Amino acid sequence: MRHWALGLAALAASAAGTAATAQTTYEATITRTTYGIPHISADTWQGVGYGVGYAYAQDNICMLAEEFVTVGGERSLYFGPEGKTVLGFSQTDNVTSDLFFRSQFDIAQLRANMVAHQHLETIQVLAGYVAGYNRYLRDTPREDLPEACRDKAWVRPITIDDALRLTEKQMLLASSLALAPGIAGAAPPGETSTAVDFTLPDPDEPRLGSNGWAFGGEATANARGLLIGNPHFPWEGPSRFWQMHVRGPDGYDVMGVGIAGTPLPTLGFNKDVAWTHTVTAARHFTVYALTLSPDDPTVYMVDGEPVKMEAREVTVPMPEGTDPVVRTFYSTRFGRIATVPGTPFQWSNGTAFAIRDANTGNQRALEAWLGIGRAASVAEIETAISETLGIPWVNTIAADREGNALHADITAVPNVTKSLVELCATPFTALVADRVTLLDGTRSECDWKTRETTAPFPGLLPANQQASRTRADYVTNSNDSYWISNASRRYEELAPILGPHSNPLSLRTRSNFKETEAFLAQGKMDHARAKALTFGNKSLAAEMVVEPLIGLCENAQGLDKACAALSGWDRLFENDSKGAYLFVKFWNKIRGRNDLWSVPFDADKPLTTPRTLVTEGEAAEAMLTALGEAAAEIEAEGLALDAVWGEVQTRADGQERIAIHGGPGTLGVLNFQRSRVVEGGLTPVHGSSYIQIVGFDEDGPVADAILSYSQSTNPASPHYSDQTRNYSAKQWHRLPFSDAEIEAAQIGERLTLSE
Repeated sequence: MRHWALGLAALAASAAGTAATAQTTYEATITRTTYGIPHISADTWQGVGYGVGYAYAQDNICMLAEEFVTVGGERSLYFGPEGKTVLGFSQTDNVTSDLFFRSQFDIAQLRANMVAHQHLETIQVLAGYVAGYNRYLRDTPREDLPEACRDKAWVRPITIDDALRLTEKQMLLASSLALAPGIAGAAPPGETSTAVDFTLPDPDEPRLGSNGWAFGGEATANARGLLIGNPHFPWEGPSRFWQMHVRGPDGYDVMGVGIAGTPLPTLGFNKDVAWTHTVTAARHFTVYALTLSPDDPTVYMVDGEPVKMEAREVTVPMPEGTDPVVRTFYSTRFGRIATVPGTPFQWSNGTAFAIRDANTGNQRALEAWLGIGRAASVAEIETAISETLGIPWVNTIAADREGNALHADITAVPNVTKSLVELCATPFTALVADRVTLLDGTRSECDWKTRETTAPFPGLLPANQQASRTRADYVTNSNDSYWISNASRRYEELAPILGPHSNPLSLRTRSNFKETEAFLAQGKMDHARAKALTFGNKSLAAEMVVEPLIGLCENAQGLDKACAALSGWDRLFENDSKGAYLFVKFWNKIRGRNDLWSVPFDADKPLTTPRTLVTEGEAAEAMLTALGEAAAEIEAEGLALDAVWGEVQTRADGQERIAIHGGPGTLGVLNFQRSRVVEGGLTPVHGSSYIQIVGFDEDGPVADAILSYSQSTNPASPHYSDQTRNYSAKQWHRLPFSDAEIEAAQIGERLTLSE
């Protein structure tokens, strides 16, 4: 265990705006280039964080300030208890959000974890970020802030504690945060609880996704590595990516992106390696079924002995004139108590359920990303993520200049083996196995925290028992489990906590392998061909379904216009594709049926099965009915059945609507965009975000990129939608990395900050 108490005390005091030693200083230089990308240079790690925090605040101050309110559990106070926010993947009220964050985050433990699990340099960079954010607020009069937060009381200086809370939230984002409303609403039978209205995440509808490819020297035109990163992330809110180039001590020189509160790039490249992430199918939390004492629903039984739950009272402040909301939350040795109304997961007089998350208190992620940024090979990347087990919930896909390609599904997952799952099964386990890992909480032997492990952190599955491989041709992932990352070789079955094995693949994954293999069959991969692969906008569902569907509907009454629209569709999701929306509506109605395909799934042929659309009987009738319903809905929306996709799916910039190509991943579209209905069509809520293609020449990295939603959330910024137009036109940006390239692309004056 590493203790950095003296350094932490000085840095924390400075970042909090309190008295600090004269030696605690911050200095950084920020140079902006085309599209507002900041290049931050500093001689110290606290200077690195200082520059990143300041530059991020310049672009996104209102969004970030609101996020600090959220993780501090103060939304009800500033935005009213009836206001709404997104918690996990569901919209919920501010009171529920506040209750969750105030009950979930133990700030004393977060501080202790920071000291125990982070090197001094990562503590310094985090403290610098806080100082940089606060410096921006001091430099910017309140009346000059963007309109969304101008003169708002909730825009305030922050401390290290705020940064730790935000980091903790991001660690749980694709983990147990999905169950946050159930945690916030849990209460013993008969006691007041918060109303909960949400469902367990649907495994067929991933809320976060991504595609990633790493091509080795055998597959590239110049025999060096080449990476394509296509993360599918939110277009709104603090999980938006933001571009940065950071130069720090000891030769650290990394360009890429991070999300709100991240003081270093978490996807990107240096002169020798490039990497991306895709959300893994591994599970990072377990649910325990508890048997309660018949005399007290806050007492649970373990090995036949009663154990009292730990109670914690939480108070949520309200606007003036309204009494605060007070709730008591309960924890067990197996985690926090949670409830999901309408499912077996409810707190009754005899049963309760607890959630334990491997990413709770994960203060190691920044260590992992710092190690990745320093790496000179994919082998060093694998070492960085294996030694820290700090990557929270994403695969790591990387390529290096020597021509190596890495896929590593190595994250912070519970040490839960197949034998433990079988040993600790409950009557409910099989019923929910496709969504959560449910274990028996009546026996101490089922507690993964106490199992023997060779992992550096007790209770976590060791890296050598997770999935990782390096190849010279290619590896790829589109969010299905580890078992296939290359079409020619599969992984052996590993612990079920890492995801299913020999299971049907998503249409997007199948499309990935189909298109990747086809591209490689035609020649070696280079930047131009990588761009075509990334933005191909093909739909595997359309390729499999449209022709036989047209054959069915041509003889059906009342479907002439729908059939004509489908016949005229090019089966793509380009801006000028006509009729795509009709197929989206149709497919969403029919894709869940289990009788669509005459050739069933075959685990020996996972890339080509199931296939061959059924064109008779009940399935055929259902498809015709669905097509008619889809056509009626589109006409009711005031749109033509052959509406141009780029006029249906758009991003608003004031009165202008920017056409957005790409489509739903459930249709097998690699360039994934999930959209919500707005007046006149659709607008993306998450999907292709920071898209990067990175190779290497003799001088360094060669990187083309687009940030689909642009750098700034401030509508008055020139960088609010400039790259969105680039995305719409498929116009890539060659990123400036060297001194000469940065100087040639510089916009505005270079800014030097110090204090």
